[in-house]
Amino acid sequence: MGTVYRVTVPRPLPVAAGELSSAVAAQLEQVDALMSTYREDSELSDLNRHDSSDGFPLSPDTFAVLAEAQEVSRATSGAFDVTVGPLVDAWGFGPVATAGPPVPEVLAQLTRDTGWQKLTLDESTRTVRKSSQSIRCDLSAIAKGYAVDRIASAIEDLGCRDYMVDVGGEVRVAGLNGAGERWRIGIERPDAAGRVVHRILQVTDTGVATSGDYRNFRMEGERRLSHVLDPRIGEPVATGVASATVLHDSTMRADAFATALLVLGEREGIAVAEREGLGVLLLLRDGHGGFREVTSSRLQER
Repeated sequence: MGTVYRVTVPRPLPVAAGELSSAVAAQLEQVDALMSTYREDSELSDLNRHDSSDGFPLSPDTFAVLAEAQEVSRATSGAFDVTVGPLVDAWGFGPVATAGPPVPEVLAQLTRDTGWQKLTLDESTRTVRKSSQSIRCDLSAIAKGYAVDRIASAIEDLGCRDYMVDVGGEVRVAGLNGAGERWRIGIERPDAAGRVVHRILQVTDTGVATSGDYRNFRMEGERRLSHVLDPRIGEPVATGVASATVLHDSTMRADAFATALLVLGEREGIAVAEREGLGVLLLLRDGHGGFREVTSSRLQER
């Protein structure tokens, strides 16, 4: 999936280290083979090439992730949308460089040609139907969280009760760390100049996902263009939210909502967090080079 991973299990290990490593690798390979946008032979790439109005059969894993994505899209009124790939490419954040932002006519057409409601899932046949051949799905904002949950389940089956799984910054922790304490998860200061910890969360038995606009962006004059787009208007987010951290039992769900909250902004984002029972930490630019924290009640309880 174009990223790195780390799995930490305190000693004594319940099984041989090699067995743990093999279990982790098997889960990553399966998710990558199904959902990677980097692989032409992935199931997701096959779906994106599918040019028929007939339903496309999916594996149980990909169907589950796509179904969860649709649920988050529905809960956020389209602020999260896995069909946003062509818009991401048009703004120059895809695999091919572009000369500049898309012209208004192109942007309008691409926005019309994308949309989560253009996907129809049929649980009885485990298929997905695209209402337009131009629909192309990108699961990058949810598949890493799913991979984390898959790895966690696999190593729990091997007897691990204390662990931290980190795939591309999406994390799941359980039990205690090697010092017998809750796991310490650093929340990065949204600063493109370097990696500095803004705050440390001490947590256990939860997924933690963070999405931000400070690593992958470019400037067009005075305008900051983030790789995170608002799929409802087809443009980079401009809500003032620099990063969104979400805690939830499902790392997959936390992963998706972290992206959605960047799009929704402070007021709508916290409203969604309260309704969905999410632990949320938003870092907003204060206009003076600093950041302001906003948290949901669920995070304050932790």
